Amino acid sequence: MEVIRLDQVSLWRRTQEEFSYDLKKTILTVLEGKYRKPAKKLVLDKIDLVVETGEKIGIIGANGSGKSTLLKIISGILQPTTGSVRVKGQIAPLIELGAGFDPEISVMDNILLYGILLGFSRAEMRERVQSILEFAELQDYTLVPVKGLSSGMVARLGFAIATDVQPDILILDEVLSVGDESFKIKCKQRIDKFWDARATVLVVSHDLGFVQQSCARGVWLDKGKIRFIGTAEEAVKCYLEALN
Repeated sequence: MEVIRLDQVSLWRRTQEEFSYDLKKTILTVLEGKYRKPAKKLVLDKIDLVVETGEKIGIIGANGSGKSTLLKIISGILQPTTGSVRVKGQIAPLIELGAGFDPEISVMDNILLYGILLGFSRAEMRERVQSILEFAELQDYTLVPVKGLSSGMVARLGFAIATDVQPDILILDEVLSVGDESFKIKCKQRIDKFWDARATVLVVSHDLGFVQQSCARGVWLDKGKIRFIGTAEEAVKCYLEALN
């Protein structure tokens, strides 16, 4: 049964240069008659992709090829400019760990909020609080506002919540670099459980060996276009041949 379908998905976004163009400069350029419309870049170009239940898919490509953007489209973080996206089931996106946290409220309240946003009830999340805190090694920070945590602690908390709730679809974007070596080992062991379960997994990784060994299918993205979809081994081979 298909759980993800993208039909002719394209995304135009403002360039990073335009994002950093602050309001004061914009007003000045308008007053001086020098205002120009923000430049846009085609980040994803007519993407067609179907993912079946339980598939493990590796997404590869050079930096800037649109890999993380594709995951954000699937997760609902970004909306496509054109095309359609259909997703069935609960998604846990491990893309920008902790990006959805409210820095002003406590760690515990953020756990409850994050879980509710993923579709779980407050009662369910209360039952999970202790195991999440233990995995993230934040038992002593339950009532501390998230803004009082280090960036590493926030990343650990995001990883612990998203993987504790056991979603139908797990979205991973180079997240195994979280924390120190002992925590990385814990992360990898937890991720391995998803490979053994029926969960559908999409992973972006520059570790081509990991993609070949752990994923059944591979998707090679290049400048916002899908250049190849097939077995992970074939996808890696095509990508490396193009690089050489």
